[in-house]
Amino acid sequence: MYIKRKIQDRIETNLFKGQVIVIYGARQVGKTTILKELERKYASDAIYLNCDEPDVRDRLTDRTSTELLDIAGGKKLVLIDEAQRVKNIGLSLKLLVDNFPSIQIIATGSSSFELSNAISEPLTGRKIEFHLHSLSLAELETVYSKTDIDRMLEKIITFGMYPRVALATSIDAPNILDSLSESYLYKDALEFQNIKKPEVIMKLLQALALQIGNEVSYKELATLLSMDKLTVEKYVDILEKAFIIFKVPPLSRNLRKEIGRMRKIYFYDTGVRNSLIRNYNDFSVRNDVGAMWENFMIAERMKNNDNEGKKVNSFFWRTYDQKEIDYVEEYGGKIDGFEIKWREDAYKIPKDFTESYVGSSVSLVNRSNFRKFV
Repeated sequence: MYIKRKIQDRIETNLFKGQVIVIYGARQVGKTTILKELERKYASDAIYLNCDEPDVRDRLTDRTSTELLDIAGGKKLVLIDEAQRVKNIGLSLKLLVDNFPSIQIIATGSSSFELSNAISEPLTGRKIEFHLHSLSLAELETVYSKTDIDRMLEKIITFGMYPRVALATSIDAPNILDSLSESYLYKDALEFQNIKKPEVIMKLLQALALQIGNEVSYKELATLLSMDKLTVEKYVDILEKAFIIFKVPPLSRNLRKEIGRMRKIYFYDTGVRNSLIRNYNDFSVRNDVGAMWENFMIAERMKNNDNEGKKVNSFFWRTYDQKEIDYVEEYGGKIDGFEIKWREDAYKIPKDFTESYVGSSVSLVNRSNFRKFV
């Protein structure tokens, strides 16, 4: 089943404007599917190059503009998958876009630390970047009704939104998800830093998986994992650039009693989080439903903002006397807060927040109204 991705229309709107289009995203989120769909759409005018293939990498490495033009084979749309695996790919892309502006190049990368580092300087002013996430609820609703989504919601949160997983049955989803996690998701992070002890990364991820919804202390993680604080920070940064986790900082501008140094860390996909702790239990027997719902909603909000090309500043808010708002968004000079609850239908808005951030709003996000949020 093909599900059209929200960013595809934006990508196509930017075709043939003299710039390289770069699509970032974790492995298995659907980058190749988008490229294949564009290849199908442009048929004889497109060529697909898979850089996981050694011979393709070799053909694209340290070539002259004439050699690169020959590789393009007279096509006007050149699709380069997993481009981060090509040495000096930034220079190759620069040669193509500078010498042959009528050729449209689309490159994908599953690790922003490698591809972004390789192309940032050579392609300054010559690239348009997109981030492809796992499926969003809005995308899933193009093939399922809202009623079906409501019925599937607990399954979706438990197993996540990777395309192969989201379209699988509850029986097949765990095996697919475990295989995906073990075979793909951490590969780029481990290879990038040549990490000799992958179990350290796994232990860190498992520790983070158990702390979603809570403030995270690098110092406490370092003690727990018997490593130094700087190493923890480095690994968290790598995992974020591999699109496995993301950080949300605290909002701290006015009140002296606001928390200002901690951060929350969420998973881009709650299924990956549950795979790490090997917990696919029904909601009725879980004690982390609220934390999962919070993670899921914030990740969906992030997907929606990225899919729409909306640039926002994201925070959480908490004071030392335990007043809190799960998610705060700043956009267009306005601050909006959202308290995310699985079961509750009522919420008392902290007066400290609204008095401190004049003109702000605070809303409750729950199972009955979540579509307004995502």
